[in-house]
Amino acid sequence: MHFLSEEYPSPAKPPVKTWSVGTLTYTAAGLVALFALLLWGDFAWSLKERAVQPMAQMLFKQFKASDLIMGALVTSLPAALGMLLGPIISVRSDNHRGRWGRRIPYLLIPTPIAAAAMVCMGYTPQLAEVLHATPVGAGFDIVACRLIVFGVCWTVFEIFTVMANAVFGGLINDVVPQAVIGRFYGLFRVVSLIAGILFNKFLIGHAEEHYKILFLSLGALYGLGFTFMCLMVKEGSYEAPAPKGKGTLATRFIDPIKLYVRECAAHPFYLWLFVALMAGNVAFLPVNSFDVPYAKSIGMDMDYFGHLRVVTYTISLSLAFFLGWAADKFHPLRLAIGSLALYAAVSLWAGLFATGTASFSFAYIVHGVVSGIFFTGIASIGQRLFPRTKFAQFASAAGIFNAIGFILVPTAVGKLLDVTGHVYHYTFVIGGVIAAFGLGAFIVVYRQFGALGGTKNYAPPS
Repeated sequence: MHFLSEEYPSPAKPPVKTWSVGTLTYTAAGLVALFALLLWGDFAWSLKERAVQPMAQMLFKQFKASDLIMGALVTSLPAALGMLLGPIISVRSDNHRGRWGRRIPYLLIPTPIAAAAMVCMGYTPQLAEVLHATPVGAGFDIVACRLIVFGVCWTVFEIFTVMANAVFGGLINDVVPQAVIGRFYGLFRVVSLIAGILFNKFLIGHAEEHYKILFLSLGALYGLGFTFMCLMVKEGSYEAPAPKGKGTLATRFIDPIKLYVRECAAHPFYLWLFVALMAGNVAFLPVNSFDVPYAKSIGMDMDYFGHLRVVTYTISLSLAFFLGWAADKFHPLRLAIGSLALYAAVSLWAGLFATGTASFSFAYIVHGVVSGIFFTGIASIGQRLFPRTKFAQFASAAGIFNAIGFILVPTAVGKLLDVTGHVYHYTFVIGGVIAAFGLGAFIVVYRQFGALGGTKNYAPPS
């Protein structure tokens, strides 16, 4: 018996939905697998980022560092390294072609070195004893030797973290389809916040006493977890890069710099965008750079401070995926403008009134939630506005502008705090003023964005 005939053909199967980026095409299952790998790598990365900076603040204070030194090493040093190394690594990555792709090699090499530096930070007292026993270290007391050792380990850690950071965003740009990039960054933010909740809920209250085991554990998790992601994610193929220039050694060195500057400054739109991103990123920096000593200055213990962070991250977690969807739906520029306007108002209020435990707690939670709205909202802005073929190059140019702010602001704020007797609520005032400036810059960018075609017809200018 024939159930199917020419008169009754078999119904056609609906086409399988796919998502593409470059030469890569994903089914729904492939996209889920890609997200899982990238988000696992992001968890290892984020737990390292969420934990190491507050632990560094605690230990620098434990080793008698001033606010100026702490601000310079914890925040300004990474920015300076990013300004020097970011453009070099990003351009080399854009132009690299190999069996592992153009991003993975530049992520695999720095990872074990950064992890080893974290392990060494855990052994600071033992390494300080070794240094103190040498002729060079004999001229310093043991506390100063600990500060020197920790500072050196921190510097090595940041050098190789900065190298990987210059390329990680490029990998996401190359392997995640733009149609879902906002939602991906929403999930990215979710994972990062979960890492922050875990650290601040269970570990931050014990960080000063048990930093050794924490640094060892975090180093192992980051080294193994991020390496696993790199080995499993596959890149597509790319067009051949432009041929290398010929001529003298000086010409081959100078010409790429000229080309880099000429391309990144090809249109005023990019310059305004770089300034706006710098101001937006830096606006939250005065509080973030000194939040631990701020909390301690008003008598807050670290367990309660960790609880504040957990509350902040939990609220941000509930918003993260929605914000990623909103970025896809309404555009990151609109989210940046709204979040900076809110932050400017709240932080200027906090600068006047956040002098006690209750007012600081409220201001700190709002600070964290609004900063999360900004960072999640703009996470995909580069993928939407920078030229795709030279994404890492333009991202590094934005990083140079960010670095200028990250170098100047923490050191200036740290010096101000030292001079004024550590009046930490000034950090909110400074952040509010910077946010107001960033708001103005983003409004200029948004107007130029509209003139370049807006959400429907924008194409990167050249």
